[in-house]
Amino acid sequence: MGKKLAKAKEQIDKTKEYTLEEAVSLIKKTAYAKFDETIDLAANLGVDPRKSDQMVRGSVLLPHGTGKKVRVLVFAKGEKVKEAEEAGADFIGAEELVEKIKQGWLDFDKAVATPDMMGTVGKIGKILGPRGLMPNPKLGTVTFDIAKAVKELKAGKVEYRVEKAGIVHMPIGKVSFPEDAIVENAKAAIKSLLKAKPATSKGRYLKKVSLSSTMGPGVKIDLGALAIK
Repeated sequence: MGKKLAKAKEQIDKTKEYTLEEAVSLIKKTAYAKFDETIDLAANLGVDPRKSDQMVRGSVLLPHGTGKKVRVLVFAKGEKVKEAEEAGADFIGAEELVEKIKQGWLDFDKAVATPDMMGTVGKIGKILGPRGLMPNPKLGTVTFDIAKAVKELKAGKVEYRVEKAGIVHMPIGKVSFPEDAIVENAKAAIKSLLKAKPATSKGRYLKKVSLSSTMGPGVKIDLGALAIK
């Protein structure tokens, strides 16, 4: 363990659960990297992801964005190409983009497609799917409202999916953000997770929540003190 990480850990009581505001303040105080670290929210959920009816997946539009420049690719034709351009999409195309991706090109962060393009996009599902890049109607990325989808992704819409261990990870901003902006982003993320609770989930759903920066230690959140409206 490096000296800087050890020093950061000394300032955090592992046995204690902090209020969201205290946790954010601690993370900003203990961040030591020379770059602007991303703040990650990790939630341990009371679900069994092996059961299809307990899969937790969704998206949330963070009020203050993620602080990251998002490169959006749009699969579209005709008049939807102009709509994508005006909305600020970075890459727009159809079959030619599918061929480019088949050859190994993946220099984008999110993908959106119009419904009529999904037959073509499906050909690269095995490439996009494992990387979390496959457009999905449930996440609002398969739609004829291309402008809305692109603008939301650019503004900080975050997609999440529960892992095998029942944990969800999602970025909620940067260490350089004001404390209140990080708190508001965290609350929006937690509210979205609560809304995504499967009907078949029994017992305690939101078990643990913690925050951490890219290089820093985790800080446990006191769920009882959370005021989520």
